[in-house]
Amino acid sequence: MAAGIMERAYVWDRFVRLHHWSLATLVLANHFILDGPAHRWAGYAGLALVCARLVWGVAGSPHARFAAFLPTPARLRVHFARPGTAPRGHNPLGAAMVLAMLALVVSLGITGWLMRSDAYWGEAWLEDLHQALANGLLVCAALHVAGVAAASLTWRINLPRAMLTGYKVRSIRSAPFEDRGTPGPD
Repeated sequence: MAAGIMERAYVWDRFVRLHHWSLATLVLANHFILDGPAHRWAGYAGLALVCARLVWGVAGSPHARFAAFLPTPARLRVHFARPGTAPRGHNPLGAAMVLAMLALVVSLGITGWLMRSDAYWGEAWLEDLHQALANGLLVCAALHVAGVAAASLTWRINLPRAMLTGYKVRSIRSAPFEDRGTPGPD
């Protein structure tokens, strides 16, 4: 196809986009700004967001469902066999990062809650684990941003804009988006 032809694919519904930016804001604020009760309640809010995302991952829109993007061996083979083909939703490596970060937020919420319980109050090992999980989440977030930048350049798609609008838009110079159906906007 000739350069200048644009392809537009709807991939992320409003809930997924709101969840993404809300959780990112809570994680950054909780790590760098908040302390005391505000830190604790922001952590619980992050945990609640992840619980809502888990429900949406089963009952939500087609691209929001975990079944649509879990990094299976078959999806990994397709991803690496056709590197110029942009997936409509998450690629398998991005999906693995999403799952890792969601698991880390759940782990942080649980360890944070346990630190306030009578059974584990003042336990240094639990505080160390909580801090290690928080640092791990920041590392994953940094890798996520680097992966988004690399994928945006590779596939000529502004992925941050797509996470704001819900649409991936790219100039077609090689293979089009991988076709898995085209759901409409929310």
